[in-house]
Amino acid sequence: MNRTGNFWRNFDFILLGTTLILILFGILMIRSATIGAVDTDIISRVPDQIRYAIIGLVLVFVLAAVDYRLLGSLHLWLYIIMVALLILVQFLGVVGDAGSQRWINLGIRIQPSEIGKIIIIITLGHHLTQNYQKLSSLRAVIMSLVHMSIPTALIFIQPNLGTTIVFMVIWFAMIWAAGLRLKHIALFVGIILIAAPVMWTQMKPYQKSRITTFLSPESDPEAFYNILQARISIGSGGFGGKGYANGTQSQLRFLRVRHTDFIFSVIAEEFGFVGGAVVMVLISVVILRILRGARRAVDPLGSLICYGVAAIIFFQTVVSIGMNLNMLPVTGLTLPFISSGGTSLLSILAGIGLAESVIIRGRKI
Repeated sequence: MNRTGNFWRNFDFILLGTTLILILFGILMIRSATIGAVDTDIISRVPDQIRYAIIGLVLVFVLAAVDYRLLGSLHLWLYIIMVALLILVQFLGVVGDAGSQRWINLGIRIQPSEIGKIIIIITLGHHLTQNYQKLSSLRAVIMSLVHMSIPTALIFIQPNLGTTIVFMVIWFAMIWAAGLRLKHIALFVGIILIAAPVMWTQMKPYQKSRITTFLSPESDPEAFYNILQARISIGSGGFGGKGYANGTQSQLRFLRVRHTDFIFSVIAEEFGFVGGAVVMVLISVVILRILRGARRAVDPLGSLICYGVAAIIFFQTVVSIGMNLNMLPVTGLTLPFISSGGTSLLSILAGIGLAESVIIRGRKI
């Protein structure tokens, strides 16, 4: 009874409540973006999102109830499972848009790279905790990069550049939180400078087009079309928006992939500056509550897990909104909690569950 009482007393209901509001709002926006669709895949987006949301919320409570330190002790098995799933994608993966092979069909389609985001937080967190006192050594930093390199390389060749970058951001955020020395930042910059040309030669034509279109829109008017429509959507929404399901760009189908990559444009058109700002504030609340959990964690593993989860949500939010505003290249990253995408939603909610596990077992301040 006492343990159950502590669970509910320490549970962060503000974090959970804000998450619920974002999920419900996301379902409403997916409905608005898919009204009148005739494609069966598009029609199923709303019920699928509801189904995954329910599963994800159950996962939040399950992971919150499990001591994150137990998961840390299973780091080796979790790492093996992650790598095995990513290898399986290369042989049994379902081919999606533009020839990308990112999913496995196990009755339901899952995206192992999304699952990998959460697993790598646990395994890298354990790795950095074990080497907490050695981060002044270059060898320790390189070993953490080796830890990340295998799953990151497997994700890159799917190809999935967006999630590859997310993995790199997770590594940097967590090793920085663990105590990365300033002298090693030069190593990180050097790796980027060396890897960038190599990655460019291995990128698919559509991935290169996204970058070149961002740098020089007139070079590919067809590729720039949807970015232009997104800007029109956001601009036409004004301060208060046109009202729910009344956006002309989305309802008249001028805006493509409006239920996933460009859902923020739908929000801005229908709810204006106010709607977009509220979404950003709510996501900021989620991030701040997770960072609060990091500060209150009783051990480095707990802190690093929270920093990793916060980094994913922050980075994906910035990139998703940035590409809608044409401030960043299109990457295909979802807007956390809101964009359509079952495995993506599950991975984010699994991160919330991990953060709650740390918060429940945190110290009192």
